Amino acid sequence: MSRPIILGIVGDSAAGKTTLTRGIAQVLGPENVTLICTDDYHRYDRQQRAEIGITALHPDCNYLDVMQQHLSLLRTGQPILKPVYSHKTGTFEPPQYIKPNKFVIIEGLLGYSTRAARNAYDVKVYLAPPEPLRAKWKVKRDTQKRGYSTEQVLAELEKREPDSEQFIRPQRQWSDIVVSFYPSTEESDETNGHLNVRLVLRPTIPHPDFTPIINLTNGNSDSAIRLGLDRDMNKPVDVLEVDGHASLEQVNKLEHIMCSDMPYLRNICDRESNPELGKIAGTTGETIQSYPLALTQLIVTYHMLKATQIYQ
Repeated sequence: MSRPIILGIVGDSAAGKTTLTRGIAQVLGPENVTLICTDDYHRYDRQQRAEIGITALHPDCNYLDVMQQHLSLLRTGQPILKPVYSHKTGTFEPPQYIKPNKFVIIEGLLGYSTRAARNAYDVKVYLAPPEPLRAKWKVKRDTQKRGYSTEQVLAELEKREPDSEQFIRPQRQWSDIVVSFYPSTEESDETNGHLNVRLVLRPTIPHPDFTPIINLTNGNSDSAIRLGLDRDMNKPVDVLEVDGHASLEQVNKLEHIMCSDMPYLRNICDRESNPELGKIAGTTGETIQSYPLALTQLIVTYHMLKATQIYQ
């Protein structure tokens, strides 16, 4: 009997979860994907949090037991009655009846905070941009979309930092892939289209064989695409790095490695049929093509399709 394939995308506020989630859903086909944000499982609304003096990042501020229960139900293909939290108003709206599609993407702050929740995912991704960059993204988002002033956002970041350190960042250890977008040291332009990406690939799931990259680059450390060994949280990992200035030819070689192992991806790698792959809004509203983002979306999609082969 087939069941949904469940992807987790966890990271701190404004780490880029929604951008990555939206792209992967587009690649898999929106009609095949159920999107759920774990912010909906907040225990208190915005006003109550302010009165109590608790942040949304604290486990006590969330119904983690209900989230965990709903994840277990979704994993077996059963529907849930999901709560709904509005970031626009800071209040709760009527719950939604959700029936899982072929793929379910769960994004949020505390998705890996309990063992039972972690066991529900087929693929676990953690987003870890440098803190100064995340702060810029949060200021931009919350001032433009959530009605806050810059001063309010910066004050909130400072207030949330202890909970980020204690409850959010430790979840990195449970992920299969750690995604870190970061600006080039030589590049002052920090728009998303020019960001590099560093992908920590843990041996908890079988990754594509990227070793041909070493042959393609002849081990050149100055290459725009690099593969190496490192340690993350004291455990050995592979690290794949893609610079924002990587050429289309270099990116295509990397995509070919994945496509040869997963034939269905060939349709996805076709940029004509998937024009949204790696697309993101720039600082002035224009659309930017980011090859590091496109490759990150493809690698995560690869793992979801791989899980489909195993479990369906």
